[in-house]
Amino acid sequence: MPTPSAGLGRPAPLPTLLITLYAASILLANLTLDQFIALPLYGQLSVGTVFFAAVFTLRDRIHRAGGLRAVYIAIALALLVNTLAAALLGTPLRFIGASFLAILVGELADTAVYQRLLHRSWWTRVLSSNAVSVPLDSVLFTLLAFWGDLSPDMILQIIFADILAKYLIAALFALRARSAATGAPA
Repeated sequence: MPTPSAGLGRPAPLPTLLITLYAASILLANLTLDQFIALPLYGQLSVGTVFFAAVFTLRDRIHRAGGLRAVYIAIALALLVNTLAAALLGTPLRFIGASFLAILVGELADTAVYQRLLHRSWWTRVLSSNAVSVPLDSVLFTLLAFWGDLSPDMILQIIFADILAKYLIAALFALRARSAATGAPA
């Protein structure tokens, strides 16, 4: 729903808190990307995935609160903050490049799908955009960051756990956001 000022040709105000949380979630994910938790049956879950899963719902909420311009600002800020932090902390260039490219491709793909579905319900937009961006981000990042350093089986375990965790955590965040918006219990 457009804001009153949007009808006057002015952009909606930036949802600054959401943009800050978005960039911070990506930063925390990148700081813990090479620490893994073995799942009981199959999979290696990167600790960073737990933080990154919040990104999908945060971006959708930024889209809803501030529009496409706010989403692009959030993505740009996250890329800048994370690239600078990684460089200052001595993160290997391979991880910096993998993260940068996966964020850029995954987030822009998600935003494109979300944007095409603006006429649909929020749930449809969120689920459809995540269905594209979660596997895209997970596969792209994992292959670029770990191919040649880890076995193909370990890479498959990381991708599997990454996608599973992102879907589950993003769904929980989306349910919580929906509950907060409707006043229903979470």
